[in-house]
Amino acid sequence: MKVTSLDVHDVRFPTSRRLDGSDAMNPDPDYSVAYVVLHTDTGAEGHGFCFTIGRGTELCAAAIEAYAPLVVGRELDPADLGEFARRLTHDSQLRWLGPEKGVVHMAAAALTNAAFDLAGRVAGEPVWRLLANMPPEQVVDLVDWRYLTDALRPEEALDLLREAQSGRAEREASLLATGYPAYATTPGWLGYTDDRLVHLSHEAVADGFTQIKLKVGSDLDADVRRMRLAREAVGPDIRIAIDANQRWDVEQAIAWVKALEPYDPWWIEEPTSPDDVLGHAAIRTGVRPVRVATGEHVANRVIFKQMLQAGAIDILQLDACRVSGVTENVAILLLAARYGVPVCPHAGGVGLCEVVQHLSMFDHLAVSGSTEDRVIEYVDHLHEHFTDPVRVRDGHYLAPDAPGMSAEIKAESRAEYAYPDGPVWRS
Repeated sequence: MKVTSLDVHDVRFPTSRRLDGSDAMNPDPDYSVAYVVLHTDTGAEGHGFCFTIGRGTELCAAAIEAYAPLVVGRELDPADLGEFARRLTHDSQLRWLGPEKGVVHMAAAALTNAAFDLAGRVAGEPVWRLLANMPPEQVVDLVDWRYLTDALRPEEALDLLREAQSGRAEREASLLATGYPAYATTPGWLGYTDDRLVHLSHEAVADGFTQIKLKVGSDLDADVRRMRLAREAVGPDIRIAIDANQRWDVEQAIAWVKALEPYDPWWIEEPTSPDDVLGHAAIRTGVRPVRVATGEHVANRVIFKQMLQAGAIDILQLDACRVSGVTENVAILLLAARYGVPVCPHAGGVGLCEVVQHLSMFDHLAVSGSTEDRVIEYVDHLHEHFTDPVRVRDGHYLAPDAPGMSAEIKAESRAEYAYPDGPVWRS
């Protein structure tokens, strides 16, 4: 099929008004997307986006538009989406602006994910199943192997994928019956009151979640108090992760986590700069047995490769829209499986829960073959704006069954929250 046009939308939700999403580094986020719709000569559409938190969304939208000459008027083969993604990330002039990081890479993610949404719609399959049903050779061909072969070679990835085929039918039956484990971040936003923290922690446990997460890093005394309240609310058997959102230097991170250790934090997330591989490794050594998790702001597969090679993380937190979309995330899932590190994706925001569930379910069926110590983040924000919103039951994501990648925002929501001229922003 041929891509005949693409539409780009700047859509922003004023979540800063209630401090939803607030943390130590991002105190007033307005959850937003640079959103793209691919139109084809067959009438089929593909929807994708990259996630932002307000100002700067216009930069991602402009970057998507800059890719249009590489997409519009060109053939798109749903059976060769690796070629489509590499066409974007290998363009020399746009690549110069990264390379393979930042705004241009996030724009490539929006387009690549839209192409997978399109492919799922054409095949009549949700993307998790579309990926899981691919032969191992086709999965390997999705990956851009440049810079990876010192850690994982294509033939080694083939072996991983072939080994994971054992027990696949049983895992899929279990996935369809009970879903994929989730954890709740909703209780822990830094701007929430203590009473709200306690109420939402009780609510999360009642809803079947076995892990919650608290934002930390602004005030140590307040963090100690909030951790104590959360631990008292959920009891000793519920995992509590903590997330500093890159707030600390290395020594400060170690000292801060040690102060919270009496309340048994499960992991410390983003303790320092996402680019600091050696800093994460030092923090991991310094805070054991607390685990170190990071990834939502890691720029690309190369930094993830180095994190794994250096033994810098216990938990890998890929983001569906930060790196260049599905294809690069397939590479990251394969690397994580090679190093035996569990993947617990970043989600929340606008639509990140919707799209990343497909990657975790594919991983469970076709790559790692496991859900042990693996959970997808869940935040109860903004799902009502999607045509195929996530479904969570008893602390588990239920497998989506609609064709595509669950990425489509309702047309009326796109119009209402369009920035700067939508009715919400005009008022």
